[in-house]
Formats: sequence, structure tokens, C-alpha cells
Amino acid sequence: MEFCPTCGSMLLIELPNMGHATRFYCTTCPYVCPIERGVKIKRKQILVRKGIDPVISSDDIKNAPTTEVPCPICRHDKAAYKEIQTRSADEPATLFFKCLNMKCGHNWREG
Repeated sequence: MEFCPTCGSMLLIELPNMGHATRFYCTTCPYVCPIERGVKIKRKQILVRKGIDPVISSDDIKNAPTTEVPCPICRHDKAAYKEIQTRSADEPATLFFKCLNMKCGHNWREG
């Protein structure tokens, strides 16, 4: 991966076209970098997929407030909830729910 020295965006590769050689170009600014012959990959980076952390953890469930909202999966009538501001401050907060039925435990959100 190469990055634009002007704006820091990731550069894309453009194959030979209309009389120019293969080159990197920036989609944000007019930066262009021709690729010379003999370019070799110096290092391969193996990426490891990170795990996804639950929005409402088991510790949060113990202390979370509960409400009477039916679960969309099992229709159990109680759920724990947590309110998180996921967008800008002038937008309403998002409510994340977790079904309190031990066999279900479904997570969903509102807002």
C-alpha cells in the first residue's frame, strides 16, 4: 500500500492507458506517481481479523437497567438496555437491547 505524500490518502493503481505507464494516483488530490520497471514487493503483511466486542457485555447486563420490550426473536417481554451516542451530538442516542431470556440472549438496537 502506498499513501499520498500530499494529503495522506491511500493511492490507487492505474494500469497503462492512453500512452502513460502504470502509475499510482490519488483520488483526493492531483498527485500521480509513475511506477518504474523492476518494482518489487518488499514486505507482505499478513492481517489478522480482530474479534468483535459485544456492545452489552455480561458485566453490563448485571448492572444494566431493564425495560419491558418484546424480543424480536423469542418474544420474551424483558430486555436490558444501554444507551450509546453513536452519531453526532445533535442526533438522538442509540439504544442497544439484549434479551434477558437465558436461552435467547438476542441483541438488537433502536434508533
